[in-house]
Amino acid sequence: MSAPLIFPAIDPIAFHLGPLVVRWYALAYIVAFIMALPVARILMTLPPKVADREAVDDFLFYAVLGVLFGGRLGYVLFYRPLFFLYHPLEIVQTWKGGMSFHGGALGVIIAMAIFAWRRQLSFLAFADRIVPVVPIGLALGRCANFINGELWGRPAGPGVPWAMVFPAVGPEPRHPSELYEALTEGVLLLIVMLVTAGKISIRQRPGFLSGLFLFGYACARAFCELFREPDANIGFLAGHITMGQLLCIPMALFGLWLMSSSFKRAPLALDEPS
Repeated sequence: MSAPLIFPAIDPIAFHLGPLVVRWYALAYIVAFIMALPVARILMTLPPKVADREAVDDFLFYAVLGVLFGGRLGYVLFYRPLFFLYHPLEIVQTWKGGMSFHGGALGVIIAMAIFAWRRQLSFLAFADRIVPVVPIGLALGRCANFINGELWGRPAGPGVPWAMVFPAVGPEPRHPSELYEALTEGVLLLIVMLVTAGKISIRQRPGFLSGLFLFGYACARAFCELFREPDANIGFLAGHITMGQLLCIPMALFGLWLMSSSFKRAPLALDEPS
């Protein structure tokens, strides 16, 4: 039997710019926005056109705020409410880690709603052209989780040759669940979203792509949670499910509703923007 893989000791700091410290996690967000921006610009102007490319650039500021504030508050409220109740000053100490995708998703949804309202755009049509690129950020974010040696998986059996020892948690080989999530929530979901967004008949149905993303992410996350160690401060919930799986249930149901209801709405016209 071959020796298990050992988690590489990677410095969580990517590089220094003078006194400025740039961490891999922050770098993942920056690169994700840079990669997603040109793709979202193209999607926004595909027929039926929803908005100009400049609208995507303008929305970037809203998206960043939605991710940061929503992700942090989601972590505070969903995962460690009692801790932050007694240590409120640590809420702003984001460099210590602690972001929730479900909270970040809610933050971006609110940001999109405000942006679409101010620009007098169709909220669902606008969201449909943004969500296909979100898996880029998910993939890079999970890779950053792996580099940081956090959110490790559950103990793996002897039949998992890629199981890895995370020294921070003990000598037992574990699933590298961060990489599972990067592949499913990131790469696989990105392919599904872009292929589906390439169909004009789907782009004409406001809400379908948004629903597909919510449902696809919920399924991928719930599956990967089977291999991921639950948060130590929460553990397993009733029925041996995790908090991540619990939060995926309403997301999946809402995604299904959005997809089904999209066919009950009037399709977008091809000769004029919504």
